[in-house]
Amino acid sequence: MENLKTLTLVTLLIGAPALAMANITVGDSLSTDEAEIRTMVEAQGYTVQDIEVEDGEFEVEVLLDGVESELVIDMTTGMVTEIETD
Repeated sequence: MENLKTLTLVTLLIGAPALAMANITVGDSLSTDEAEIRTMVEAQGYTVQDIEVEDGEFEVEVLLDGVESELVIDMTTGMVTEIETD
């Protein structure tokens, strides 16, 4: 039983940094500048694959731990309005 507790604790400690980095959520305010958005997203541990501008929004394709997502950011407010995960 003690081994199970130790294993669980080690697993949580190893996984915690990834969870702490991946904390961009809908409603977060990032930026209205493409370069600043890239910097802020990468600081959270994501790899930015592409940034497109469409219909007054930035569509930021990102990768984190093998999971691809798209962040939709309003160009006038810098607010994350949607997150789509593949």
